[in-house]
Amino acid sequence: MVVSLSLRGDVEPFHAMDVLAGANKLKGEGAPVISMAVGQPSDPAPAVVREAAVAALKTGRIGYTDALGLADLRRAIADHYRDHYRIEVAPGRIAVTTGSSAAFNLAFLAMFDAGDRVAIAAPGYPAYRNIMAALGIEVVEIELDGAAYLHAEHLAAAHAEKPLKGVLFASPANPTGAVIPNEALKLLVQTADRLGIAVISDEIYHRLAYGAPDTTALTFGRDVTVINSFSKYYCMTGWRIGWMVLPEKLVRPVERIAQSLYISAPELSQVAAIEAFEATEELEAVKARYAWNRDLLMKRLPKLGFMLAAPMDGAFYAFCDVSRLTNDSMAFAGKMLAEAHVAATPGRDFDPRQGHRFMRFSYAGSHDEMVEAVSRLERWLK
Repeated sequence: MVVSLSLRGDVEPFHAMDVLAGANKLKGEGAPVISMAVGQPSDPAPAVVREAAVAALKTGRIGYTDALGLADLRRAIADHYRDHYRIEVAPGRIAVTTGSSAAFNLAFLAMFDAGDRVAIAAPGYPAYRNIMAALGIEVVEIELDGAAYLHAEHLAAAHAEKPLKGVLFASPANPTGAVIPNEALKLLVQTADRLGIAVISDEIYHRLAYGAPDTTALTFGRDVTVINSFSKYYCMTGWRIGWMVLPEKLVRPVERIAQSLYISAPELSQVAAIEAFEATEELEAVKARYAWNRDLLMKRLPKLGFMLAAPMDGAFYAFCDVSRLTNDSMAFAGKMLAEAHVAATPGRDFDPRQGHRFMRFSYAGSHDEMVEAVSRLERWLK
């Protein structure tokens, strides 16, 4: 029998997931692995979220919802923008999605055609590149070359070289944790608008910045497409629930595509997520632990040769230059997992050209795990 293979499947692996699989295999064999590879909170969803899910299950049927999501959840998200950001967003501009991953799929499909050029920062989240490449979109990776975040000047220069159709950036960023300051964010959005470049702002690490309040890109442009999720701050990774804030003219195209691709996000997760905005006290305690872990890694990692390559402004990542220790972070990560039983993500995930010099450590785990991981690395490197 003939098996047909599409070139779309020939994308770079998501190495963080490969590392996670290796860590889980070792755990299954009894090894005491500490995983700092995947950006996943170690805490469960907030109690009110889990209680809402239990209550929904007791009522019986869980089924399809409107493709854009439950009206009550869309209103709750709109209220969040009013309360947290002090801006008004109509519930009709909000699409609830099966995690932020589905939101990126929908944005790319609704906004760009095969062959369009879309800019992202390098280093950056690998799924941006991989999904767009699979869709035939030309990914323009802008090397930051030591800058903490994507600047308007980066964007203008890339556009002058050959016109761009879109730009995607994150603040706080994965893998660096860098936050784009307000004035720089404003200039970036305004420059894109002036040049006719569509903007997607990845804000899934909002509420996880440590030195400044969140600013949504919507503050500086109504036609920005914003993607967010309940996965990170709200500790709901496995619930697969996210959202988009869309320009009005994109709402119906996204809805039409979502109807065929996903039908709807899981109703149970939607019902539960409505309560997530009421769990701030519980979630801020989790964030305080991240800050504690952050302080530990900021002090200890550089002393071990893992030099911080970016400011740890937000999210829960330390992005390190490991060139003092290795010139092959992929092999180094494998050796570190096998011998020290500490898992971290090689930089190739985030930057195919320069990633061999970098590694990302997630500090979303418990503080005891972070202390033990650093101790293991210290013993291993002696």
